[in-house]
Amino acid sequence: MLIATNEPWGTYHVQPLLAEAARFGIRITQLVPDYSQVKPGDPVPVATLADAPQADLLVVNGAETWPADCAKHFRRLPVIASSLAYLQPVEAARAREFRHRLRILTASSPAEARSFGKYFGTKRTVKVVGSPQTDNLPKRAPEKDLVLVITSVTHPDGTGSSAPGTELLLAAAEKLAAAGKKILVGLHPRENRKLWERYEISAVPTLQASARAEAAIGIPGTVFPFVAAVGTPLVGCTDPKLTVPDYLRAVCSSTIDSAERAVSAVEQAHLPSDAVLKDAVGPVGGSARRLLHSWVRTPLC
Repeated sequence: MLIATNEPWGTYHVQPLLAEAARFGIRITQLVPDYSQVKPGDPVPVATLADAPQADLLVVNGAETWPADCAKHFRRLPVIASSLAYLQPVEAARAREFRHRLRILTASSPAEARSFGKYFGTKRTVKVVGSPQTDNLPKRAPEKDLVLVITSVTHPDGTGSSAPGTELLLAAAEKLAAAGKKILVGLHPRENRKLWERYEISAVPTLQASARAEAAIGIPGTVFPFVAAVGTPLVGCTDPKLTVPDYLRAVCSSTIDSAERAVSAVEQAHLPSDAVLKDAVGPVGGSARRLLHSWVRTPLC
């Protein structure tokens, strides 16, 4: 199977699938424009359009430039759309080019499914399979006064876009540290590490690190519902230029647009209702298996 993502070199979206794919006997190769941004030792196999192996299926996680180009290149391959990261509930410019070829669409949760359907401009059913990230949720053991700061990406690059709000989040972290909170940073894989080196940067992925925190604050993103599923309450930093689907805001106990509100918001943070959590997270456990089952059981001719 070939996979093309909106973030062309963003192999971190595919990596959670590798272990289950191996059990299925599925060979996954992520398509990249070139090898310039492939990190040495990355466990996700990659290939360019020129040297891609023969495949039975193309999986896209969106309809931005790179996945659309890949769909255009592999005109005869069946295509499946699987949401591996949040997308805006607005039809993508190139979705119409290949949505008629989609055998199925999948998403992690009911909320994400509604957004993903609008993104592809279709009223077809989007199958809810859960997220592979929730297959091994850490057991929560919060440390007193520890706050997890969840970053996004300050500057866009060839790998993907950015999410406004870093200045607000940096200022909020300063306010929290001044109030005696211990700051642990969950760094986005593409974020500029130097911006956050004054604090402890987690050596483990953000989702795993969230189990240590009394609360988390950050720029709302794909990981937010999963952090809430761990049991860690969230505060969102919402820059006026930032646009995220409503369900990512819904899992936050509050959102702030001023660093002055950071301390009180974190101290009063609480989890969303069970209904909101279920809608945003989807089924927990066995999600990678359900996702791969949906791929291999889809008629390809």
